[in-house]
Amino acid sequence: MNDKLQIKKLFALSSGKRKFGFSVPLKNKIRIGKRDYTVQLKLDDKYGTYILWKNRKYPVEVVRSRQNKYEILFNDISYTFTVETPFSLKRMKVLNTGKGKTEQVSVRAPMPGKLLDVLVREGTAIMRGEPLVILEAMKMQNEIQSPVNGRVLKIYAKPNTNVMKDDVLVEIKPE
Repeated sequence: MNDKLQIKKLFALSSGKRKFGFSVPLKNKIRIGKRDYTVQLKLDDKYGTYILWKNRKYPVEVVRSRQNKYEILFNDISYTFTVETPFSLKRMKVLNTGKGKTEQVSVRAPMPGKLLDVLVREGTAIMRGEPLVILEAMKMQNEIQSPVNGRVLKIYAKPNTNVMKDDVLVEIKPE
């Protein structure tokens, strides 16, 4: 493989946009502050997959993996992150520079269906991932969640009404 094309460093971006760099190929050493520690990823029949650090076992499980996005359970705590190359990280920064803070975010119906319930009120503070409405489509109930942290500005959704794909359900002011 061409040395110029070989990637020597990758970055893990947490859902909170914290960035962690690591070199490729992976090494069993991490640095915290000025100290180096040995960390090992192990697998056995008794404990499953775990990380061995300071002679303690921490269970780890990959819950979901799609393209460069991962969700893992580490010591029974869920973490979501993406793995980016230096090029994709620069590209992401360039694409995000054109985006300022938007005045409002419109949450739209992802498919046609019937609104069963509206779970928020106007003026309510909400967190990213919090359910806003329940939409029934194809005999399944779907929670439509907030894409951002913010405050509910306007609710267009009304229980027991039908909506079409891309109808605006809720408007949120990001905070």
